[in-house]
Amino acid sequence: MKKIIYILLGVSLTTAVSCSDDFLEKDPSEFMSDEEIAEISPDYPELSEAILRGNYENMYVTGSGGTDLDHDDFGQKSYDIYGDMLSGDMVLGGLNYGWYSGISEMQSTIDFTDTDNYKPWRYYYRIVNGANSVIDGYGGNDAELEAGTDAIYSFAQARAMRAYAYFYLANLFSTSYDATAEILPIYTSLSQDNQPLSTTADVYALIIEDLTYAVEGLDGFSRDSKSYINQTVAQGLLAYAYAAMGENALAKQASSDAILSSGASIVSETEAVGGFNDVTTSAWIWGTDITIASDLDLVSWWGQVDLFTYSYAWAGDPKIINDELYAAIPDNDVRKGQFVNAYGDGQLYPINKFYAPDRVVGGQRNIETDYLYMRIDEMYLLNAETAAKSGDEATAISALKALLDERLDDTSYVDQLSGDALLDEIILQTRIEFWGEGKSYLLMKRNNSDITLGSNHLTYPSQTISSDDDRLTLDIPQLEIQNNPFIN
Repeated sequence: MKKIIYILLGVSLTTAVSCSDDFLEKDPSEFMSDEEIAEISPDYPELSEAILRGNYENMYVTGSGGTDLDHDDFGQKSYDIYGDMLSGDMVLGGLNYGWYSGISEMQSTIDFTDTDNYKPWRYYYRIVNGANSVIDGYGGNDAELEAGTDAIYSFAQARAMRAYAYFYLANLFSTSYDATAEILPIYTSLSQDNQPLSTTADVYALIIEDLTYAVEGLDGFSRDSKSYINQTVAQGLLAYAYAAMGENALAKQASSDAILSSGASIVSETEAVGGFNDVTTSAWIWGTDITIASDLDLVSWWGQVDLFTYSYAWAGDPKIINDELYAAIPDNDVRKGQFVNAYGDGQLYPINKFYAPDRVVGGQRNIETDYLYMRIDEMYLLNAETAAKSGDEATAISALKALLDERLDDTSYVDQLSGDALLDEIILQTRIEFWGEGKSYLLMKRNNSDITLGSNHLTYPSQTISSDDDRLTLDIPQLEIQNNPFIN
């Protein structure tokens, strides 16, 4: 009976994190020890499934970054906004309420005492901890599980989730891919005590190992919800990881594999201005179906970005596009219509890209519009980018045109591009296509790209900032330094 009760507690287990005695709690809950999880999980697969489900829920619940009151603490989409602002493509159009102002002004990123550093650190290590709970439950990293079983599907998802968390940690908390730089502590089991910083090479070695396993282990897995990682998502994450390492030929292959396995269609011309709000959209390969039961309101991604939600965007702190990036969108490009000068003040709101379907200004109080984490279009442009970098310009042009054929009436100009001009066009199109989706920061990091802030930036209009500027990378937070004796 005691074991059955533990299963019912499983969903709550991911509320702890594994890094230190105080800041990042070691034990998964006050009810169960690490040893008890390892003992009962093989006999009660429902427990591992509950922990895994709780880990996915952490991607959108409020407070998963360790705060109770912060209105920018709501899982993955919180940090997508970090990335979009630090890349310069998203502009904070007002400073009335203060949320994201430290990121916009690039001040919190150089202050390790600021909670803007704490929240993503805590969030992603919480994901690591939840993943390790599942992995330990099946016998640890070297567990041998039968292909095509529920056990290996859960185990492989957990390893993919761990890799996802370390990938974002590596991007947010390190300047670039420097193999010898010491960047993050690695935890692969709940039983580990505090760990020292590992090198970038070691962090990415774990990411690649986990995702390679996940791609193979998830072969044949049919998920009930797009919230769950399947083989296509694992391939997409693997492509991103290889691209960040500069392993462009491998990234090209992984992104191609994701396209082939997905069965998904590129966002169509109509869908491009049809509201990025529905997880059933074919192009969406990873996302969450947000319902009333999800219990989201103002404290959400929609509560920060959408004019048609009761939101900060509506109340005076809009999230708008960099004016120069907008100017770079051709007039005959359907994506030009995603942005509208809604109030005649020159600020371009994304009201035809992201919107609550009722389109009542300030109207959506209880969030029912969905969260997007990855769409297949990303794999086309990542395939184009890594193909161009690896010398396969024919593939790069083909992948780029596959997307642009849904955005422009005439894409013949792409056939004339080569070398740096081709790569520059792919990078520009990536910034335009995925505005507001958290991808521009990853693009900036893997290309070591300097950024030029928009002329409409409130603090540093039109300034160019070097890719290695410390302001573009987060600091290991104060509480981790205080509680982990191996970090100073």
